[in-house]
Amino acid sequence: MKKGVVIIVFVLSAQVVAHSQTAEKKSAQTKPASGSSAASSGLKASLERGKVVYTTACLACHQADGGGVPRMNPPLIKTKWVLGDKKELITLILKGMNQPIEIEDEEYHNPMPPHTTLSDQQIADVLTYVRNSFGNKASAVSVSEVKGVRAKLK
Repeated sequence: MKKGVVIIVFVLSAQVVAHSQTAEKKSAQTKPASGSSAASSGLKASLERGKVVYTTACLACHQADGGGVPRMNPPLIKTKWVLGDKKELITLILKGMNQPIEIEDEEYHNPMPPHTTLSDQQIADVLTYVRNSFGNKASAVSVSEVKGVRAKLK
């Protein structure tokens, strides 16, 4: 091979390598990290399972839109009960509530039964769903958080 051809081949090879590295960097910048993608799909699955639990265990009282029933069943929309302390919310699901509750100057009187037959996974999923539906945006509830609260209540 002649010296001029070798130089051209070398320069072209260097350009291909540089272009490939630039493309890899751009791809890495636009793709989510594999951990966040897995977390995102895990959250999506939890929300889907939570919606099923909500439909079967919660919808009759709290309604499809989370708005509740005036003076009977409280709304789940942007309240301290839903967006606040997760341990209190988990306890509410496990123990129920048999006293009036006041939200935004309105009192709600229907007792909420305990939902002890729901698994830890179902409670985590439904609470994650409620905390991220109806205009709410809050962190997910984990199975380990539910297990911890359930263990303390025994």
